Amino acid sequence: MKIPSELIPKCPVCGAPMAINLRCDMTFVQDDGWYAASNRYDDFIRRHQNLHILFLELGVGTNTPVIIKNPFWRMTSQNPKAVKPRKMLSKSYCRILTQNIKRAVIRYFPQNRW
Repeated sequence: MKIPSELIPKCPVCGAPMAINLRCDMTFVQDDGWYAASNRYDDFIRRHQNLHILFLELGVGTNTPVIIKNPFWRMTSQNPKAVKPRKMLSKSYCRILTQNIKRAVIRYFPQNRW
């Protein structure tokens, strides 16, 4: 699948193609929006730290294990009610799992539009 070049966002300053915000070089943007999202995540983890929780790594690579992988393992080891699958899931299984999660969310949270 090829993305038409006119759909690739361009930098408003130099006109170069924009890149995904990844921690791979000095272009990573850690702005107010990033900190707000980080605070929401921290708040969610704090509020659910002793509850049943499933830590799923879907689409997580090995680029920055200290961001997702290591904290998930630590939180799983500290909470006996937490579960983290120890096996990589195939793409087809992830697709099926995603569809099942979506059905469950729609069933239990019908007010949301997915």
